[in-house]
Order: sequence, then C-alpha cells, then structure tokens
Amino acid sequence: MNSEYLIVHKSVLPDCYERVVRARELIRTGAVREVSEAARMVGISRSTYYKYKDFIFAPSENTACKKAIFSMLLSHERGVLGRVLNCLSDKGANILTIMQNPPIGERASVIISADITGLTEGIDAIIAALFSIGGVERAGLLDVE
Repeated sequence: MNSEYLIVHKSVLPDCYERVVRARELIRTGAVREVSEAARMVGISRSTYYKYKDFIFAPSENTACKKAIFSMLLSHERGVLGRVLNCLSDKGANILTIMQNPPIGERASVIISADITGLTEGIDAIIAALFSIGGVERAGLLDVE
C-alpha cells in the first residue's frame, strides 16, 4: 500500500477520534473559545486533542467539491511560490485561496486551500511533489473537506 491515508468506518476506531473531530467543530463554529473548554465538553484531554487534531478529518456531506488545505514553509527566493502553484495546477488542483506571511529569517509560511476534486494523483503524491520543488522546506496537509 503506497498511501499514508485510509478511509475507516468510525465504529472500529476508539471513541476519542470522533471526540477530537467534535471538539475541532466546536472551536471552528465559535461555540467555544478555547481548546480546554472544547476538550472538556466532549470528554477528552487537551493532550489527546493536540495529539490527533492534525490527523483526523471528517468528510463533509453534500459538497460539490473536495477541498484541501496545504501548509508550507518556503525559502525566500524568487519563483518558489509560482512553482508550487504550477505544481498544484499540473496535478489537477484548483487554487481557492493563498495566505502568505512576510518572510522572516529568509523563510515564509504559506497556506493554500485548493479544490482537489480533479486531482490526477493522490494526496501523498502531491505532497511528495511539493517537497521536490527547490525552495520548499516543509509541506503538509492541514485539513481535507
């Protein structure tokens, strides 16, 4: 198996995974303001929330497109962001938003949201392709909807 991602029915997973998703949703919707409050409401520890929050995603229902949020750390060189955008486009992603912080210490963090409905390759391959671009120091998946 080449993929790092699996689709698993929640009935075979420990209950804490679903609780992490519920806690993240409470924070996202503004029902709570702090992680500790969300964790307490769903019955998990803060450490459990932080341990799994970046690795567990719930699929959205009734969505016409599938979205992914990528986080990257790019070196402050001309053309790096352009190569990243071209790479995503070449793989079938449609860029929705780009958030780039000013470079600090010759590095800039970038968050890109993209419609990934038309991807020609899996997410693992996309992240590997991003890593192979000169100037990309770190690349990862923050969320999938």
